[in-house]
Amino acid sequence: MNDKDIHEIKELLSSSKNIVITTHKNPDGDAIGSTLALHQYLSALGHNSKVITPNEYPEFLKWIPEEDSILKFDNGNKTAISEIEKADIIFTLDFNHLSRSGEMESTLAKSEATFIMIDHHQQPDTYAKYVYSDTAMCSTCQMIYHFIEKMNDIDKITPEIATCIYVGIMTDTGSFRFRSTTSTTHRVVADLIDKGADNTSIHERIYDSNTLSRLRLQGIALNNLKVLPEYKTAYITMSQKELDQNSFKKGDTEGFVNLGLSIEGIKFALIFIENKGEGIIKISLRSKGGFSVNEFSRNHFEGGGHHNAAGGKSNLSLSDTIDKFISILPPYKNALNQ
Repeated sequence: MNDKDIHEIKELLSSSKNIVITTHKNPDGDAIGSTLALHQYLSALGHNSKVITPNEYPEFLKWIPEEDSILKFDNGNKTAISEIEKADIIFTLDFNHLSRSGEMESTLAKSEATFIMIDHHQQPDTYAKYVYSDTAMCSTCQMIYHFIEKMNDIDKITPEIATCIYVGIMTDTGSFRFRSTTSTTHRVVADLIDKGADNTSIHERIYDSNTLSRLRLQGIALNNLKVLPEYKTAYITMSQKELDQNSFKKGDTEGFVNLGLSIEGIKFALIFIENKGEGIIKISLRSKGGFSVNEFSRNHFEGGGHHNAAGGKSNLSLSDTIDKFISILPPYKNALNQ
């Protein structure tokens, strides 16, 4: 996003507008944190701002400032549809293709609003008039911080906005351990703490709020973990029956894919989760080093994301999906063993 874009966006925001801020299906900490941070910033500027998510999100995100103002689009929410239809500006955060918005896609595609994309995933689409895309950035939340900075409004970051941004940075960097965490990230986080983000409380609310059923699901995940040493690969399967028997709620399997990646010598880890309601197998992929799970997922599982973290799906059964996965590994053996 260049200076000309920023100047034009400032002009666009110089008078009160109806603004919708949305994100991808199955929102995570970065999606919820970025949308709510931007919502509070724009509301402070005098705009009529609404956050709309495609569907529900995990319970551990439901304490974030202004979370109770979010509209969920699923089940044909007429209020959400109306807000999109009357929007002057639509910000799309943490995704770069309208198909990632699930059932919202057709409604968004019909809108004549000015679209502004802020996102850090690879291969952005061209639907937005203004695009702030940076695949090297650790999170969309850090990009929201820099967007506010570009608008010369860094002093407008309240403790509540700082909290929202901190949540997204912390969760998308794995508590600041991923390679995408730069010195700039730490400087941003330091400023957020200075501005009122309570880092200890935020970490506890996100990571230390396990239910008994989630811990039991983690035990099942560990029991189901398989290692393919010749490919330096580990994978976990979770069936719908296993989820149902342990009172699964959205977000309960968050981070389980990293269990495989934590094994010494493993470079590629996946989790395959059966979702009979949607008729798919949801896949999360993680890697270390030079192996691109973004390319792997795009090539084989209708997905994508980042170099070392991506998502995908399969329309096959769980067992057939695993068979397909194992069958396509041989050509990648050399890359995984480098």
